[in-house]
Amino acid sequence: MQTGLSGSLETLCGQGYGAQVYRMLGVYLQASIITSALFSVLVSLLWLYTEPLLIFLHQDPEVSRMAAVFLRYTIPAQFAFGFIQCILRFLQTQSVVMPLVAFSLLPLVFHVGITHASVHYLGLGFAGPAMSTSLSLWLSFIMLASYVMLSTRFKQTWGGFSTEAFQYVLPGLKLAVPSAMMVCFEYWAFEILVLLAGLMPDSQMSTSIIAMW
Repeated sequence: MQTGLSGSLETLCGQGYGAQVYRMLGVYLQASIITSALFSVLVSLLWLYTEPLLIFLHQDPEVSRMAAVFLRYTIPAQFAFGFIQCILRFLQTQSVVMPLVAFSLLPLVFHVGITHASVHYLGLGFAGPAMSTSLSLWLSFIMLASYVMLSTRFKQTWGGFSTEAFQYVLPGLKLAVPSAMMVCFEYWAFEILVLLAGLMPDSQMSTSIIAMW
């Protein structure tokens, strides 16, 4: 969903950059981040009730409990992931690509290290990878946001924080919601199979196989 919501920036930032109205790229970015945060709150509320929802859908109670634990610790990651997607669109419309590769290396190394430590040394078990994902994504977001705000490369397209961004939240939704629906429908078509696999006799094995596929 977050990937789809940020899709509106491809149109808005592309038009602004092409028309040389560079200042608006930063405004559109902030409006998209606000939208992403609002939808993240809604999804987070849904994730908090994952266990009863899955049990209501006749999923295995133990699988439902473990899924709820994992998603609960992944809630912070959802916010960071949405913000990252917005910044990526902002940068891509300006043909900024190579710095993205460089800024991906440190979070990757950090993620591998902290995931291994959380599982094998800190004893966090199943929740460890979820917490590591949240920390790694927030590190990536902080690095990208700092790059945009501090680099002179974006002095024309990033003019600082502005309340003007709130004026473009609703207009941006006209592009963001259809884009998000298109992406969600594509993913849901496969994820429904995981729910159906949970209705089979050996639900833990069947859901694992379907999820990997």
